[in-house]
Amino acid sequence: MADGKPATWKVVIAAILDFLLVFFVGGYVIAKLTGGITESGFELNGLPAVALFALVAVYFIGAKWVGGTVFQRLFGIA
Repeated sequence: MADGKPATWKVVIAAILDFLLVFFVGGYVIAKLTGGITESGFELNGLPAVALFALVAVYFIGAKWVGGTVFQRLFGIA
């Protein structure tokens, strides 16, 4: 792009993929640690669900200090 900004579609796709990554991987790890694994995946209620919400928030907020999220780096927009 002429103005140095990344394409909007790259930013949106990176955000969606980052959310899915942290939700499913983080959710599975938290469920495994707290006994929330089910036959169809995982189920989080109460404190484990709050922990996953906090993990998602920390992932995106903390990305500023580590140079971007996984998919921002892969797409070259961080």
